[in-house]
Amino acid sequence: MAFASPARLSARSRKAAALGVALAATVTLGGAAAGNAAAASDAAPQRASVTGSAEFGLPYWPDKDVRSFAFDAHAKPYSRPLAGLPSGLPTDAEGTVKVSHYVAALGKTMTAEGKVDCLVTGPGVASLTAVMTKVSPDGPQDWVGKRLGFSVLDGGKEKAGHKSKDRVGFSWAAVNVLRDGDKGAKEPVSSDVGTCMASAPYAPVTKGGYTVRHAELPPVPKG
Repeated sequence: MAFASPARLSARSRKAAALGVALAATVTLGGAAAGNAAAASDAAPQRASVTGSAEFGLPYWPDKDVRSFAFDAHAKPYSRPLAGLPSGLPTDAEGTVKVSHYVAALGKTMTAEGKVDCLVTGPGVASLTAVMTKVSPDGPQDWVGKRLGFSVLDGGKEKAGHKSKDRVGFSWAAVNVLRDGDKGAKEPVSSDVGTCMASAPYAPVTKGGYTVRHAELPPVPKG
């Protein structure tokens, strides 16, 4: 094997040094970019949300009706001032809820819409409430101005050919009523629903699905 001349070694050394400087600069820039991305992520904290639309069935009331909820709910903490709580609540939220119920016996569809005012989540689960603003002529008109509660279970990404594992629950019909004898009531009547109040998600989704994005409740603002 022939030995390289001093001149060649010097040239190779210069090239190696230049390459080392370039690599160091690349690593430094890459690290700075990653740091900037992390800082940007910290500056924009994740917010909880519930989105999607689905039909569901009632295990205790099998029929040919078609019921569905559509959610577009997003957390907006400390955005609704209250008496004694000027900063609002960590569960404050915004968005919409849409309800649809096709009554097979009547051949009619009832629809309703509401504005979300509260949302709280856990991993894969959520409860939210909305104050109803619109109800179709065939629907319950006393819903207008009333707060209704909803719950969602996000069972994960659906697999082709498999039933959805998602579920929903709601604050009327089989739950949240004053039964005969309670407080002197002769007949079951609907009781009030507070913010974020809803039953467990007991009704299995039959078509469609929901996505729950969980985020921890943020601390109370200082000042």
